[in-house]
Amino acid sequence: MALLEVDSVTKRFGGIHALNAVSFSVEAGDVVGLIGPNGAGKTTAFNVITRLSPPDGGDVRFAGDSLLTTGASGVVRRGIARTFQNVELFRGLTVRENVQVGAHARAGRRTADELLSYVGVGPFAHRRPSALPFGTQKRVELARALASAPQLLLLDEPAGGLNAEEVQELAAFIRCIRADFELTILLVEHHMGLVMGLADRVSVLDLGRKIADGTPAEVQSNAAVIAAYLGTAA
Repeated sequence: MALLEVDSVTKRFGGIHALNAVSFSVEAGDVVGLIGPNGAGKTTAFNVITRLSPPDGGDVRFAGDSLLTTGASGVVRRGIARTFQNVELFRGLTVRENVQVGAHARAGRRTADELLSYVGVGPFAHRRPSALPFGTQKRVELARALASAPQLLLLDEPAGGLNAEEVQELAAFIRCIRADFELTILLVEHHMGLVMGLADRVSVLDLGRKIADGTPAEVQSNAAVIAAYLGTAA
């Protein structure tokens, strides 16, 4: 049984289908990439999974049980954590306090200071997030997500704003997180080198519909994906 099942999920905003009967699954222990052009519905899918946005149809199941009767805080208690494309930290709290918030609903074995050290931002524990560079804030947000001891971690564009060397470091770091925390990871990302190098499987959205699903090699050679997103070789 898949750990996460997105089953025929539809989400409309007015007359626009942000998601149109989208289905995909994530097996326990895998890294799954969710890719597509801007406006494809990727972040909307994350918001539906984490109950920040109710679907208009379909179901989302985690470990076999529907999440549709669960609130956002309940999703965290069930074992799902996420980061955001635009970092969502509590500006009035210190870095340490932000991570402690993550442990409020579902505390793990590691303390906030241990997690801050793990992600490499320990020296900033007493600082306010707004005083830190964007890349550092993203690591604080990751520590907060890990503080809730998730089984499933949703990463929304973790490579945003990073240079080529930093992307390589991020890829290695995600592999470490997967192993050290025994995580399943669902990854939204535009950096195709990162996705194709990390993911066990990839699902592709375009205009709210799933147009492909498979291994990285299968997706990269899929004609619909090439036309919609990856582009043709010169």
